[in-house]
This record gives sequence, C-alpha cells and structure tokens, in this order.
Amino acid sequence: MKFRLIIDKDKEEELVATVHRRYPVIDKIEALVTGTGSDSIAAYLDDEIRLLAFDEVDCITVIGGKTFAVGSNGRKYLLKKRLYEIEETLPPEFIRINKSSIANGNRILRFKTTISGGVDAEFKCGYTEYVSRRCFAELKRRFGL
Repeated sequence: MKFRLIIDKDKEEELVATVHRRYPVIDKIEALVTGTGSDSIAAYLDDEIRLLAFDEVDCITVIGGKTFAVGSNGRKYLLKKRLYEIEETLPPEFIRINKSSIANGNRILRFKTTISGGVDAEFKCGYTEYVSRRCFAELKRRFGL
C-alpha cells in the first residue's frame, strides 16, 4: 500500500483512495473526510442525559410518535430528533429495516421468519423488530442472504 501527501494551498482539497473492494475501515475514512463522522448522539433515560455511541446502538425506532434508540444493554433511550434527521448522521453500517426503524447491521444477531411469512430482525440485546419486504431486498444484497 502506498501513501502520498501533497500540500498545495492553491488547489482544492481532494482525497482519492484506490482499493480492491469496500472495507468497513474505508467507510470510516469516508465519514471522517466528509465530516459526517459524528460517533454519538444525545440520548435521554429518565432524568439523565448521555452521549450514546453509535456502536452501542442496536436499533433506532419510532414508538408512539417518539424516537428511541435501543441500546446494546436492551434499554430504550429517548432521542430528541426525528428519524430522518438522525438517519443523515448515521455511519454506513446502519440500514433501514422498515418505515419507522433503522438497524445497526453489526448488531443484528439473526433473521427469523414468522408464521405469517414475514421476517424479524433479532438484535444481540434481545430486541426484535420486523423487517418490511421492501427493505429485506436491500438486506439480502448487503448481507449476501
């Protein structure tokens, strides 16, 4: 692998990476360079406010008109932003699984079929959320199912 840095104040900044295939580290580099790489979100639980790291989040979902982040410990943290606002800041490992939920692809434990023929995503914390048929096609492509 080669690395080359050229500092020229007269040219527009540009970063070019030539790789054989897309790796998770490439996604992180892209997020860092483009400035979309925030790694946490303000979350509320009872009377406490904390910064919840995205790698601690299994799923972000809307329940009763409010947006919640389901943490890796199974707790539901209230988020003060709308789902579409949060989706813009999420790292690439997050993927929409239905109209009101976004899943952390690294935290999905398994997919289970239901009696009615649907599919549920089960997360490492034990939380389960249904996967819409429209979104399941993208999941199959991304995970090679």
